Amino acid sequence: MPYLTLKTRVEHETEARRSRFVCAMAPAATVGEAAAFIAERRALHASASHNCTAYAIGGERRGDDDGEPAGTAGTPMVQALAGRGVDHVVAVVTRYFGGILLGAGGLVRAYGSAVTETLDRAETVRMVPARLMNVSVAHDQAGRVENDLRASRHPVRDVSYGSRVEFVVAVGEDEVAAFADWVATLTAGRARVTPGAGVHLPG
Repeated sequence: MPYLTLKTRVEHETEARRSRFVCAMAPAATVGEAAAFIAERRALHASASHNCTAYAIGGERRGDDDGEPAGTAGTPMVQALAGRGVDHVVAVVTRYFGGILLGAGGLVRAYGSAVTETLDRAETVRMVPARLMNVSVAHDQAGRVENDLRASRHPVRDVSYGSRVEFVVAVGEDEVAAFADWVATLTAGRARVTPGAGVHLPG
């Protein structure tokens, strides 16, 4: 399935009754990448009242209230991400308490809007399903094949040299058959083309 994600990191600060809410977001391909970003933000804002978090990665959506009343921070942050249809994204909202209690409703609004306002400023990119195609050719064909692959719109992810030369090329799911035919023509049928793992590419 295609999905929207962030092109780059983005940060934006909002305020609610003298409390500062600093929202930082980043693209995250895995839960591990999300955890690393969260750890980095918590270290950067170690003196803050709270560092609440949310991520959406594939079917997994998690929020953490980090000491705020249950359901007032992580959940509205997750809902804000879901509401915008973004995926493979992590968000950390850092709160510096301003001395005035916001109440549960005020916290839900503050954390949710911190995320939506930051998304308003983010540059998104549409990711479409693709397949890593393994192209195996003899050494005498490798130079020309590599030139043609790199000149094509399909990104070359890896090249390895053994008894044959192996290329890993990312190809849109809807172009897999056409790509295999193109490589067969290019190499007079001498290449071995096998589909590999599914990935996503900017579309």
